[in-house]
Amino acid sequence: MIHKIIRRPTVDDSHLPTHLPPLLRQLYARRGVLPSECELVLKGLLRPDTMKGLDLAAKLIADAMQLDKSILIVGDFDADGATSTSVCILALRMMGASKVDYLIPNRFDYGYGLSPEIVAVAASKQAQLLITVDNGISSIEGVAAAKAFGMQVVITDHHLPGHELPKADAIVNPNQPGCQFASKSIAGVGVAFYLMTALRAELRARNWYQARGIAEPNLGTLLDIVALGTVADVVSLDTNNRILVEAGLQRVRSGRCRVGITALLEVAKRNPARIVASDFGFAVGPRLNAAGRLDEMALGVETLLCEDMMYARRMAAELDSLNQERRELEVGMQQEALKSLEYLKLNEEQLPWGIALFQEDWHQGVIGILASRIKDKYHRPVIAFADAGNGEIKGSARSIKGLHMRDLLELVNSRHPGLISKFGGHAMAAGLTLKSGGFATFAKAYDDAVREQLKPEQLTGELWSDGELTPTELTLEIAQLLRNAGPWGQSFEEPLFDGYFKIIQQRIVGDRHLKLVLETQCGTVMLDAIAFNVALHTWPDATIQHARIVYKLDVNEYRGNFTLQLMVEQIEPM
Repeated sequence: MIHKIIRRPTVDDSHLPTHLPPLLRQLYARRGVLPSECELVLKGLLRPDTMKGLDLAAKLIADAMQLDKSILIVGDFDADGATSTSVCILALRMMGASKVDYLIPNRFDYGYGLSPEIVAVAASKQAQLLITVDNGISSIEGVAAAKAFGMQVVITDHHLPGHELPKADAIVNPNQPGCQFASKSIAGVGVAFYLMTALRAELRARNWYQARGIAEPNLGTLLDIVALGTVADVVSLDTNNRILVEAGLQRVRSGRCRVGITALLEVAKRNPARIVASDFGFAVGPRLNAAGRLDEMALGVETLLCEDMMYARRMAAELDSLNQERRELEVGMQQEALKSLEYLKLNEEQLPWGIALFQEDWHQGVIGILASRIKDKYHRPVIAFADAGNGEIKGSARSIKGLHMRDLLELVNSRHPGLISKFGGHAMAAGLTLKSGGFATFAKAYDDAVREQLKPEQLTGELWSDGELTPTELTLEIAQLLRNAGPWGQSFEEPLFDGYFKIIQQRIVGDRHLKLVLETQCGTVMLDAIAFNVALHTWPDATIQHARIVYKLDVNEYRGNFTLQLMVEQIEPM
């Protein structure tokens, strides 16, 4: 699909510091950056005292530590869950907790969150205090089961709550009613980090460290993990999240990160000294996620907790192998999904506005990625389902701008009571469970609801461009400037540019990547460019000699040499 190119308008940037280069000042102004947000320093983080439930949760955990209670962290099986779990385990150990362990539900056996079944496992471990991370806000039955066992429950989460909240001893979630914490897009790992800082302060007030002869820990040493989880969970990079991510990236660049993260960067062939946020998003995050998708996320957690580089490298290699297996599964499933939609290409009007796909032999762990790929191809909200056993199918949903997926599922649920067994999630991503026989009914109800919520023009993909760069701006120095001006990410988009070029050379490298040599219209500058995962039935094509190209500036490193390279997002033949 060729996306519509929309150029961002020029805006007033006079409020930003004059020491910033003019191009960067304009890019920041277009993204709503305030003068105070140009310097991403930790002292600029939002204060924790506006996060509802934080003080109570810290007191409960401090009480448990003083009474030497058994504390169990219950995490989620994705990168945010793994990093949240790791932050809590490491912080609690640093603060002197003597009985702390973690439990990550196997997604295939227990599903998502603090279920009654997982509570039974926790009870078998003699847990006395449960702390959920990146889950729990919808665990009504699970919390009730824990209370029946006599456990205390502290919930930390960032997902949107339903109409009813679980009856936990404390709930920390910026999206719960009445919470004044300004960053509603903070990741689960960010919430966990804030809780650990509040706990550190609570223990300090109780003279905990001095009484035990231990040093008060520097929790800033955990910010590399916080940054990884924040980027990997694709939350909006508001200012607070950008500060957390930038602090973590600085630790990695300076060689002060966890050995597990270093090992994951090694297998991904990324240079830690030059890491940017997208490396966490596209290289480290997927390898960490692969454990939860295909196996046990405990492997990912243990990699982050590891203190020995040799063991970390072994685990990173295993995660890399799982990620390769995940890729192969994904490719096969994507081909099957596209084939099932292929006949609809003959008549675009027949293509559902809300695409729902189900195949019995699809792997539960990969349906989220599949939904994302199909969404990108057709620019429509997609839900992919896989068989979950016990007469149920589980779906993973990905949305497009303008459609709040969780709210849409709630609408479908209200109109068809009993059709959806359970659901939850965010605006852009959600999960749900149906009875196997309900797929056709759901697909129709879902498509109808999407048609009500969207307008036809919203089904056309858009690429927001920061305009055309002059030949004098197409330089390695400008690419370096933009690289260092991040972190870029969700809702703080890395600059895209567009322009008209002559295609001098084109060839396929790797499996399906298009390597190009381009020339600017005036013929003064020659540029290397690469477009990933192109359609092989279209490229290479010697008849295409001129194109409008949408691209990012990138710094290509090869054997210690750095050169400018355009990362092509779209080629529109002229």
